[in-house]
Amino acid sequence: MPRRPKRRIRFSKLYSFSCIKSSFRHDHSQIGQRGYSRIVYCNEPDIPEAAQLSYRGNYVSTTKYTAFNFIPKSLFEQFRRVANIYFLIVACLSFSPLAPFTALSIVAPLLVVIGATMAKEAVEDWRRRKQDIEANNRKVNVYSRNYTFVETRWKNLRVGDLIKVYKDEYFPADLLLLSSSYDDGVCYVETMNLDGETNLKLKHALEVTANLQDEKSLQKFRAVVKCEDPNENLYSFVGTLHYEGKEYPLSLQQILLRDSKLKNTEYICGVVIFTGHDTKVMQNATDPPSKRSKIERKMDKIIYILFSTLVLISFIGSVYFGIETKRDISDGEYRRWYLRPDNTTVFYDPRNATIAALLHFLTALMLYGYLIPISLYVSIEIVKVLQCIFINQDQGMYYEETDKPAHARTSNLNEELGQVDTILSDKTGTLTCNSMEFVKCSIAGTAYGRGMTEVERALARRRGNGESEADGLSSDLQGQQSDEVEYRQPIKGFNFRDERIMNGNWVNEPHSDIIQKFFRVLAICHTAIPDVDEDSGDITYEAESPDEAAFVIAARELGFELFSRTQTTISLDELDYNSGKKVDRVYELLHVLEFSSSRKRMSVIVRNEENQLLLLCKGADSVMFERLSQDGTQFEAETMDHIKRYSEAGLRTLVVAYRELDEEEYRLWEEEFLKAKTSVDADRDVLVEAAADKMERDLILLGATAVEDRLQKGVPECIDKLAQAGIKLWVLTGDKMETAVNIGYACSLLRQDMKQIVITLDSPDILSLEKQGDKEAVAKASLESIKKQIKEGIAQIKSAKQSSDTARESSTEFGLIIDGKSLDYSLHKNLERSFFELAINCASVICCRSSPKQKARVTRLVKLGTGKTTLSIGDGANDVGMLQEADIGVGISGAEGMQAVMASDYAVAQFCFLERLLLVHGHWCYRRIAMMICYFFYKNIAFGFTLFWFEAYASFSGQPAYNDWYMSFYNVFFTSLPVIALGVFDQDVSAQLCLKYPFLYLEGIEDILFSWPRILGWMFNGVISSLIIFFLTTNSVLNQAFRRDGQMVDLEVLGVTMYTCVVWTVNCQMALSVNYFTWIQHFFIWGSIAFWYVFLLVYGYLSPAISTTAYKVLTEACAPSGLYWLVTLLVVVCALLPYFSYRAFQTRFRPMYHDIVQKKYDNDESEMSQEVLPNRVKGKLTHLRKKLKQREL
Repeated sequence: MPRRPKRRIRFSKLYSFSCIKSSFRHDHSQIGQRGYSRIVYCNEPDIPEAAQLSYRGNYVSTTKYTAFNFIPKSLFEQFRRVANIYFLIVACLSFSPLAPFTALSIVAPLLVVIGATMAKEAVEDWRRRKQDIEANNRKVNVYSRNYTFVETRWKNLRVGDLIKVYKDEYFPADLLLLSSSYDDGVCYVETMNLDGETNLKLKHALEVTANLQDEKSLQKFRAVVKCEDPNENLYSFVGTLHYEGKEYPLSLQQILLRDSKLKNTEYICGVVIFTGHDTKVMQNATDPPSKRSKIERKMDKIIYILFSTLVLISFIGSVYFGIETKRDISDGEYRRWYLRPDNTTVFYDPRNATIAALLHFLTALMLYGYLIPISLYVSIEIVKVLQCIFINQDQGMYYEETDKPAHARTSNLNEELGQVDTILSDKTGTLTCNSMEFVKCSIAGTAYGRGMTEVERALARRRGNGESEADGLSSDLQGQQSDEVEYRQPIKGFNFRDERIMNGNWVNEPHSDIIQKFFRVLAICHTAIPDVDEDSGDITYEAESPDEAAFVIAARELGFELFSRTQTTISLDELDYNSGKKVDRVYELLHVLEFSSSRKRMSVIVRNEENQLLLLCKGADSVMFERLSQDGTQFEAETMDHIKRYSEAGLRTLVVAYRELDEEEYRLWEEEFLKAKTSVDADRDVLVEAAADKMERDLILLGATAVEDRLQKGVPECIDKLAQAGIKLWVLTGDKMETAVNIGYACSLLRQDMKQIVITLDSPDILSLEKQGDKEAVAKASLESIKKQIKEGIAQIKSAKQSSDTARESSTEFGLIIDGKSLDYSLHKNLERSFFELAINCASVICCRSSPKQKARVTRLVKLGTGKTTLSIGDGANDVGMLQEADIGVGISGAEGMQAVMASDYAVAQFCFLERLLLVHGHWCYRRIAMMICYFFYKNIAFGFTLFWFEAYASFSGQPAYNDWYMSFYNVFFTSLPVIALGVFDQDVSAQLCLKYPFLYLEGIEDILFSWPRILGWMFNGVISSLIIFFLTTNSVLNQAFRRDGQMVDLEVLGVTMYTCVVWTVNCQMALSVNYFTWIQHFFIWGSIAFWYVFLLVYGYLSPAISTTAYKVLTEACAPSGLYWLVTLLVVVCALLPYFSYRAFQTRFRPMYHDIVQKKYDNDESEMSQEVLPNRVKGKLTHLRKKLKQREL
């Protein structure tokens, strides 16, 4: 492949901090010891020494199953359900003479249930496998034995392979950077999938390998890397390169991590260090968990209760059977002579009643097995799959811009969506759009930019007006007086509207000279590179961060266009305010003092065409204002006021300043700076920063910028709705603390009236210990510091609560902000509980600089600490751990990668769709599944206990009351379809009302519809129904003529009459429970009843050898009898009366949330009045409104 042209900018000479050479540190002395034993033979993967190391390949799998473990593992998953274990035992016993029915009627349903569920699991895991296959088969160029680069698949890479990666490609493994298309071996990397940040990271190769750029120079390259073993730490790397007889220290600056992307660089050459599951991104991933919903886990407990009931009634029956059997022969006399106690089997032997009772116990266990619904699980599986189809096809969650609908990737957790208590969210790409826009600025004490931000618009809507309070922050309409401004083509990164300085009008402003200097700073003080399209001539910019790109674009749009950059010059096409014409000006670039999190500022030193030396600087207000000269503070008060207002509007601000330098001052400083830069001492970094600090003083203030890290559409409104629903939100991000806090304000997580508790390790004592390099002392001091800060935070919250209780006022809300280092210590086993206590008492929690492992640990802490449902939402590979750890993982199918979606349970295109996913589909699914399960237990208890009452009536003889096929079809044809229709179609209120009244969601959080009182209530209703059906039926039809010929009721007729009453009762009970009737539900409910009669008619016409007790029982016995129809009507009405009476009382005097909304909707009132609400609901709503009112302030 021909060599691509290299760019001649040598950033390693120009940059002051990023390209400082790696030096040997204390960590490097551990190479070769435990934890630092990895050896990589570069460009020699086939030599015997490399082969003996047996490192993992580069194949990556995220599937739950493999071809070998699918059957045992999926069977284990199925038999985690206690009901399936029971039916397996019953199926085995059904082949014995003890069974009261045929084996086929038990084995067939069990095989269907297990097979259908395993098939569903296989399909879902196959989808994950297809995504793995796609990733593993991506192409990359590897250096071959023929000394050329050849194309191969990712999965074929080995440790030690030398590969070439081109611009905008992902790195297939963790690589050691050898060289790049730049002469000095630097490259730009986007780590969006690792830490969520969109700004580019500068990486640089060792100087000794930077010239290895073509195939010929790589031919003789042989080296050995000794480094740390695979670990999950994304922010450190320790290793040494042994090359040409010398050792060179390696740091994170030379490492390119898998799933990060090469940007702004034509190509790089690198050596594979870690492959596959040894890479840092995969070390941060966790195995796909087997997630089960809380309702399903509670179902197991209900099954235990029913199984205990089954054992109890079987035991009662067998004891009674044993006693009665023993009494059948007394002193040689036969009591029940018609049973022939003198000629019996082991199943009925008065002489050995104990054995007979034991065998009867086993028979009873099978006979009363209908108490435990075998079809429950398969019915729920069917319902959940159908629910997923509705979620996938919901147009309210379809994102037209990217043509992406919502996607339910698993159906196991639908009902969990309706019970979410805490959401743990990533920030970049999840709450925001990954783009910065220049929207406002303050220059010479004057605020420019008339547009309103999303946050300002949301605030104005909540306050009931459309105006902003800030001076100069007026509405869009005021800023759109010029048609030329209003109808501009949208420009990415630029959302500025102000006719006073646009289109060259700034030359007419009072401080036009300051405006000129301000935009010159924006056009020059950066590291962006202009990229000119040869065909169209359009210029785009490749910048390290979206902020920088926004500043350069803003300068261009306002008359200061960067069109060329070389090693030593920056060229602008700028508007001259004296002549009013565009002129080209060239600035000599002398030094770049780039931005870092500790410096919080960036500066460049340039020489203009007038031979003036200028230092141009931009940075955070916390470090800039203290660096102003006495003459440079003319507009300080106005600028600080504007910055405060911009911050309140959720904007990210930077202060812009400059100073002129004397030639002698610059010469002396440069000598000191270059001396510090080339120093080999351990404190070289400190010396360089100190030298830079000396120059960045006595600045003259020009103004401030305000850019918007644009929230996704509808995020503030969505968060407000979720808060009204009682859902708490935590933000876990890899971003810097300042960025995370700004977004916290932007989306109303943090508010001006909220007290902040900031936990950090930036204290001078700890920083000085870190410089000394004593790791043990640093760890001990850090642990004590965090412990002290957590205690102070808890004390602060308790004090605020006590004072508010005394004053009878609403308590002050707190926001907790913690960085990654502090979080690591806070999750220590001795501090974990204290940290959780502090966090759970704060209204908002933001964790900054969090690694993927920390995100997962925090998620686990919240999940286990609260014991309630947690939901994690994110869009990058750095979010995979927390998505898998949470009860529910939601992936954002954004523009960057699909790792989060691949690991998620549900995928949506925008954060705002979470509102509909939870408040509508979550609420409906929870309600449907809860009602469905309760109804299942009700109908099986109502049916199963009629068998028990009949057994008691028949001296527990083991004779079933019903025909075998009646019992087999009960859960399959006569009662199953209505309950499936309930689980798919029922709605207590419409989607619009779910969104209008978010407090409806509290039914799920409080688990009202599946609480133990409600479950036991449904079970009790089943017992009552069975009592009414059995005793009312038997007392109505026995001991009197049933047919016209005077014949009385026999076993067959009694069984059909009781069964008819059961079918009518449970289906009419369903009709009473349904809130939202469709034709499908009508068809299934009344169709199931009609099918019973059709079945009885058809089955009764079969040969008596097949139909047995059902032979023509309907046509000849039941249908002609008026008593049969009259008893059916009487029994059904009486059996439904208890539930009907209870619901009437509950709706009137103790309504649930949905009852309240239904009542008001039926009355056709637009708003709910407090008068109709019961006191307990009033209290909850009042508390919610107080919290919302404080949130809106």
